[in-house]
Amino acid sequence: MIRDPEQHRHALDLTGLPLLLLALTLILFLAAPIVLLEQSLSPSDLASTYRDPQTLAALLTSLGTASVSTCIIAALGVPLAYVLSRVPFPGRTLVSIFTVLPLVLPPVSAGILLLVLYGPYGTIGQLLAPRGLTFVDTASGIVLAQVFVSAPFAVVAARSAFDAIDTRFEEAAASLGAHSWQTFWHVALPLARRGIVAGLILSWVRSLGEFGATVILAYHPYSLPVLNYVDLSSTGLRQALPLALLALVVTGAAILLLFFLEQVEWLGRLSRV
Repeated sequence: MIRDPEQHRHALDLTGLPLLLLALTLILFLAAPIVLLEQSLSPSDLASTYRDPQTLAALLTSLGTASVSTCIIAALGVPLAYVLSRVPFPGRTLVSIFTVLPLVLPPVSAGILLLVLYGPYGTIGQLLAPRGLTFVDTASGIVLAQVFVSAPFAVVAARSAFDAIDTRFEEAAASLGAHSWQTFWHVALPLARRGIVAGLILSWVRSLGEFGATVILAYHPYSLPVLNYVDLSSTGLRQALPLALLALVVTGAAILLLFFLEQVEWLGRLSRV
């Protein structure tokens, strides 16, 4: 039997081994704390933590505020992404910079900036306080902090999705008499839905895990990350680990949903071939 020399050469080709080793090093570094977490947990600690009403309250606070924040981001961020993708205007680069700045801003610094602006003595806060609207130590403050730090994920993902659309579809809609909103709603939005949904899921996960800005602006009511920090500071590592596991499970479920949606999209494309 004569073997293909080309196939034999590729079978013995080890030039890609350094790449595999580098990739394996990073994945082990990222996965090790998560995989080994269960070794530090005890059933009694899990039971006592999950029976605590404060744990349920913090979880519901995080789930509720993250969901509200994501709805706000969807309503405001997706149109912003479309404008940045399609509408040339003076200062667009500056707007893009302000859009992504919260990604690189230290979370505690973000909280300080929000406190200066929306606190009781802030420029906006002192105008809203007499009307009964305050952001300090309220669920509204948690939402405000979450929107600030999480919106860039949705805007960047949605803008990339809009950029990838062939503009001829929108031009065809416009030629048939569709105005800008109709073109956005009926053409661009459906075509970019995959990137938009991915960005919103990432924004929801980021909101759920938001700590730095929240602890400065809205320490109460406790969100899950803030309660996790409080438990670590007051009772030590054993009490904090079950909450870390809970956060991991919830965020992991959201990431699995993201991969599931990508799989469904891929299967849908395959069925149309």
